[in-house]
Amino acid sequence: MDQKKDFEPESTRVTDRIRNEIIDGIRPPGSKLVERDLAADLGVSRLPIRDALKTLVSEGLVTLRPRTWAVVREFSESDIADLHEVRVSLELMTFKLAAQRHTREGLRELRRIVDDELEYSRQNRGVESRRAGADFHECVIRMSGNELLNELSQTLAARMRWLLAQHADLEGMAREHDQLYAALASRDEAAVERLVLQHLETSRANAAAMKQARDAGLQASGT
Repeated sequence: MDQKKDFEPESTRVTDRIRNEIIDGIRPPGSKLVERDLAADLGVSRLPIRDALKTLVSEGLVTLRPRTWAVVREFSESDIADLHEVRVSLELMTFKLAAQRHTREGLRELRRIVDDELEYSRQNRGVESRRAGADFHECVIRMSGNELLNELSQTLAARMRWLLAQHADLEGMAREHDQLYAALASRDEAAVERLVLQHLETSRANAAAMKQARDAGLQASGT
């Protein structure tokens, strides 16, 4: 085993852990991210926590409050609308290119991801199902064969994974991904465009419903 190759900086592991907890909803919007508390929770010093928070601020998942502490970003309706507008443009292009350029290896990987998502959704394993759903979209980006598009998507990756997790309809999303896979595999660009637009609208409605439910819960609790 190449220890140098397998070495992962502590700050990277901490960043991945906190990022996943935010995207998975373990740390909900508005949650405090206090360096001292996070260091104690994760069993590390405050330095990797500080580095992780800086990274997550740059990714758009965390907001710094001067002279106090950081908090998990609370995406406003405007923020979510902006993400959806960008997603529409990127995904229409991405899926069309993937339909034209996909390889057998890319399709095999995508099929595995869809099968995992379908199985997780049937078992009502929300975290795993939503992660597989985000993996689906990132796999399609790779299949598009456009390096610039891949670079642009990387700058939004964390926020997009958060957005893609904003739904409760696990089986519905998995079925739509299965339909998109079939259209991609057959290189049916007309069907791909129709299904992408349908999927984007489903995602938009689910995100709005989840935000509404979360806001109602906060009002009920008086926070």
